[in-house]
Amino acid sequence: MSAHETRSPRAALAPEPLWRHVVGDVLRRRRRAQGRTLQDVADTAGISMPYLSEVERGRKEASSEMLAAVAGALGLGLVDVLALAQGELARAAQVRRTVSVTAAVSVRGAGAAQGRGTVCLAA
Repeated sequence: MSAHETRSPRAALAPEPLWRHVVGDVLRRRRRAQGRTLQDVADTAGISMPYLSEVERGRKEASSEMLAAVAGALGLGLVDVLALAQGELARAAQVRRTVSVTAAVSVRGAGAAQGRGTVCLAA
């Protein structure tokens, strides 16, 4: 890469989190905060414990019916789970925007060390 080429700032970013990972994290944190086991919540929700484990780890994409059942077992409404997940995604997007701006800053030109180069910012 020459001194005047720049890399895409997106290449340096981690991929956007997947919905199933975010929802699984929300459910796991709530369950643990309540001091409950996977088996207890799965039994209350009427689903299998291995399936709930897969959902919490983001390996399975739960249907809206399953999410509602797990949310209810945790004393939440589906809207609560969605709001918590949305908050997580918004925070991740803010971090991505901050990293994107930071990664896109490049100083070009041989005189850059003396303050004579070109500074490029991308938002």
